[in-house]
Amino acid sequence: MYLGIDVGTSSVKSVLVDGSERILGSASEALDVTRPHPGWSEQDPEAWVRACERTLDALTAAHRAEMAAVEGIGLSGQMHGATLLDGQDRPLRPAILWNDGRSEAECRVLEARCPRLRDIAGNIAMPGFTAPKLLWVAEHEPDTFAKVRKVLLPKDYLRLFLTGEHVSDMSDAAGTLWLDVARRAWSDALLAATGLTREHMPRLVEGSQASGRLRPELARRWGMARPPVVAGGGGDNAASAVGIGAVRPGSAFVSLGTSGVLFVSNARFSPNTAGAVHAFCHAVPGLWHQMGVILSAAASMEWLSGLLSIPAPELTAELGERVSGPSPVKFLPYLSGERTPHNDASARGAFVGLAHGQGRAAMTQAVMEGVAFAFADCLRVLSEAGTEVARASAVGGGSRSHLWLKILASVLNRPLDLHAEGDFGGAFGAARLGRLAATGEDPLALAVPPPVAQVVEPDAALVPRYAQAYGHWRGLYPALRAVDAGP
Repeated sequence: MYLGIDVGTSSVKSVLVDGSERILGSASEALDVTRPHPGWSEQDPEAWVRACERTLDALTAAHRAEMAAVEGIGLSGQMHGATLLDGQDRPLRPAILWNDGRSEAECRVLEARCPRLRDIAGNIAMPGFTAPKLLWVAEHEPDTFAKVRKVLLPKDYLRLFLTGEHVSDMSDAAGTLWLDVARRAWSDALLAATGLTREHMPRLVEGSQASGRLRPELARRWGMARPPVVAGGGGDNAASAVGIGAVRPGSAFVSLGTSGVLFVSNARFSPNTAGAVHAFCHAVPGLWHQMGVILSAAASMEWLSGLLSIPAPELTAELGERVSGPSPVKFLPYLSGERTPHNDASARGAFVGLAHGQGRAAMTQAVMEGVAFAFADCLRVLSEAGTEVARASAVGGGSRSHLWLKILASVLNRPLDLHAEGDFGGAFGAARLGRLAATGEDPLALAVPPPVAQVVEPDAALVPRYAQAYGHWRGLYPALRAVDAGP
């Protein structure tokens, strides 16, 4: 038996998986996010611990015999969150989360202090990353910064509770801007740029390696015969890739969640900082991955749904099963700024081309196409980094809309695979990593894709029309930025 625990932004989820990879049980506990100021996003680290305890208590109550047989635990988590600890491992302040934008100015300072940052980290300094957050704390909360003894990521703070160990894995550490991603080791130069040293950092392991064992008193609490091994685990997208089987080089998935991700596994470190591609270590040894990230994917449809006071499924149902061509209206999905390819926290969304006679159906289609075009931007800059994506698995809440997937497949001109019903997200991938740490199996042999239930092929009639529409859509962002800049 194996456990996977995913520390998300909105909840902690735990799954119990048997040796045949059947999910025997799952439990989740909601989390709150606080926003003390516009653009801020924080969470209480102790809330992650309490939520984890409740999920494992629930699984123990429902599956006592199976919990007794747990041999490995894996962890997955929201990336980039800065959890600052004192010398007694106590949080000094609420954790600053991945979607916190307060450190935009510190990003410029960080790149000026370390001109080789992009070469070493493989990424542009963005407010979402961990390192700029520490510069912000040093500038605005110097008393707190002076007390910092360890900086942990969210799932690694939970690991500290579970094992007593300060450890992170390569995939999550790659999102801090302190990792030499090619060498899979902390960078002294990047740490020095934020006034830190390796003493402030956790020990590093691969995601499929052991990081420690569950504390005996917790093993007794959850009825486990002996303390199971706790794997390094992974950042949420890398762990999800392990769950969906996107580990072999070239394998990919597209996530139509609140945000959007185009994820590709790589055999080598392949950055493209000019296109704001994320280049990170994978959660299994010897592999890396690239991501194009858009901040408002399904969130764009939810925004339109709220604006019109009509549920999103009703909006999309009005379009029928197929569109005859691109919408005359264009939509930029930059409601929260954008990462790939613009790295522009101040970018904002827009409808362009509205006219009399165009109602909500045109707007709904424009939102779906705008998100698809944003994914096309991601595909383009991945291609510029030398990565070819032949096909991708489709996951996330937006993938329940066959029409949206048909539009996306036609815009990307790539087939999209829908897998058989099941939960193949971060918690399941974490359970696979826990199993690998316990058994020593070959990650490529275990982390295989689930069966494909359906392939969504591009619409041959729409592909050239969408290619032309994408060219027009690409011109909107620079034109609107020029308007914003003024004379």
